[in-house]
Amino acid sequence: MSDDPVILRPVFEDDLPLLESFLTDPEATGPFQWHGWTDPGRWRRRWAENGLLGDDGGQLMVTAGADVHGFVAWRKVAATRSSYWWNTGIQLLPKARGRGIGTRAQRELVRYLFAHTPVVRIEADTETANTAEQRALEKSGFTREGVLRSAVFRDGRWRDVVRFSVLRDDVTAQVIRALT
Repeated sequence: MSDDPVILRPVFEDDLPLLESFLTDPEATGPFQWHGWTDPGRWRRRWAENGLLGDDGGQLMVTAGADVHGFVAWRKVAATRSSYWWNTGIQLLPKARGRGIGTRAQRELVRYLFAHTPVVRIEADTETANTAEQRALEKSGFTREGVLRSAVFRDGRWRDVVRFSVLRDDVTAQVIRALT
């Protein structure tokens, strides 16, 4: 585990080549996130439009010490016209995986979204075979809800995913327990 605090920050223009590598380099992406070639220019266009921070979602860079390790993201999922929640994700460079950085980054993202948006629910999904991410989500305060069958198409076949969620009340209860 890295001892440096994990910090989330907005995407800078200098970060765009790193983000583009997640769309063009299967090794950087890792086995559970490579979904084939896609337009690497989309990051640059979206960054020019809104800095990758919009009303329907966003991206923040994950840093620890002087190093950039990847990014976290969230997107709006509408339940009704007047209610929504966030679905979150994370992508780390290979050198950052397995060091606790992802767990801390996801915890920070949950804190950020509950502090700055009125949602009551944040969810995350990962493939059933991605046990490391499942552990990271649980350590971040998420609760496993169930399996969505054949929800993601990757590498020639449909794959099941596990859905996790954390509620605003869960975080409040965790803070109260930590203070007592």
